[in-house]
Amino acid sequence: MTKRPTHHNPTSRNRRRVQRALSGTVRAALLGVSDGLVTNLALILGVAGAGASSSVVRLVGIASLIAGACSMSVGEYISMRGQVELLSSVLDLERQELADDPDTVRKALEDVFVGDGIPRATARIASTEVARDPERALSLHVRGSLGLNPNELGRAGSSAASSFVMFSLGALVPLLPWFYLGGAVAIIWSVALSVAGALVLGAYLGYTTNGRTFRSALRQLLALCLAAGATYLIGRLFHTTVG
Repeated sequence: MTKRPTHHNPTSRNRRRVQRALSGTVRAALLGVSDGLVTNLALILGVAGAGASSSVVRLVGIASLIAGACSMSVGEYISMRGQVELLSSVLDLERQELADDPDTVRKALEDVFVGDGIPRATARIASTEVARDPERALSLHVRGSLGLNPNELGRAGSSAASSFVMFSLGALVPLLPWFYLGGAVAIIWSVALSVAGALVLGAYLGYTTNGRTFRSALRQLLALCLAAGATYLIGRLFHTTVG
C-alpha cells in the first residue's frame, strides 16, 4: 500500500506562529527564563568574583531568584492588564461606532473583503449579510481594519504566573552548583550550566520563529556572556571578603 505524502498547510503553520508571537503567556515565559538565567548568573559571578563565601553566594542567588520572579510577575501583570484594558476600550469605541453608523462599518467591511481579493459586487453582498450580526461584524471589522482579534486580547493572570515560574527556573540553573560545590569549581559549573541553558533557549527561539537556530543560539549566548563577564570583572575589581 502506497503511503500518501503529507501536505502541510503553510497558512495554518504561519497562523500558529503568529498566535505564539502574540501570546502574552508565551512571551512572558520566554522573557522570564532568559532574564532569570542572565540576571542570576551575572549576580552570582559578581558576588563570587568579589570573594564571597559559598553560603553568601547561595543566599544572594536565592534572594535574587525570589525578588526577580516577583518583580517580573508583577510587571508582566500590570503590563498585560494595561494592554487588555486599552484594547477593550478600542473595541468599545468600534462597537459604539457600529451602533451609531452601521452603514459606514458595512462599507469598511466591504473594503476589507475587496482587499482580500473578493469582487466588489460579492463583497457588497457579503458585508450586508455580515452587518446584520453586530458582534460578527465587529469581529470581522477589527480583524480586517486593525488586525485585532477580539477573542485574544491577552491574559494578565496566566502571563504573570508564567513569568514567575519561568524566571525562577532560569535563575535556578546557575544557582544549582552552589548547593553542592564552592569556589572555582562551583563557578565553572554555574557557567557551564548557564551556557547550555542559553544555547538551548536560543536554539528553541530560532526554531520557532525564523528557523535560524544556530544564529539565535549564539545571540543568546553572547548576551549571557556579556552580562556575566561584566559583573564578574566588576566583582574582581572591588574584591572584598564577605563571611
